[in-house]
Amino acid sequence: MNRSKNALDRGPVSSEALEQLFRQARTLRTWLPKSVPELMLREIYDLARLGPTSANCLPGRFVFVVTPEGKERLRPALAPGNVDKTMTAPATAIITYDTEFYEKMPEPWPARFRGNSELIRETAFRNGTLQGAYLIVAARALGLDCGPMSGFDAAKINQEFFPDGKWKANFLCNLGYGDRSTLRPREPRLDFEVACRIL
Repeated sequence: MNRSKNALDRGPVSSEALEQLFRQARTLRTWLPKSVPELMLREIYDLARLGPTSANCLPGRFVFVVTPEGKERLRPALAPGNVDKTMTAPATAIITYDTEFYEKMPEPWPARFRGNSELIRETAFRNGTLQGAYLIVAARALGLDCGPMSGFDAAKINQEFFPDGKWKANFLCNLGYGDRSTLRPREPRLDFEVACRIL
């Protein structure tokens, strides 16, 4: 049997996997006092980097803030409503994009980007955001809860963590084992007929 061909013929993942990744997954705001080991953070990245990006450009960069000292560096940039949930999360990922991502790509790609600031920004932001989403799915797949958020001052984050200006903060995502006893009812989602078209 041709293993590579057989791999392409797989059906959908189990209903249990869909429950964990989507249906029962929630944005967590309170956390259990259980750390996220470095090995798991590495595994999350190893999965997230496999997701598709245009021309395999991979502009996403991730800073995992896990120490009290690192969290204090984050604090001044956080919106008031995001302080407690971030300071108590076992890990906070700063999802960023590298404005010089193309220098890590094989030829001829670097030459196509150099000097084209609009193409660089658009490609880095779009694909870096995709990679942040892959990171969330990877973390959920490994049994973690996630709390993605955009309530922060990006300029302060960039000044504090990325003063050379090459990496730019996109969004934050708290990671850990959430306290589900504090969950509120899920907010409604748009129906297919509202959000989709088939042409």
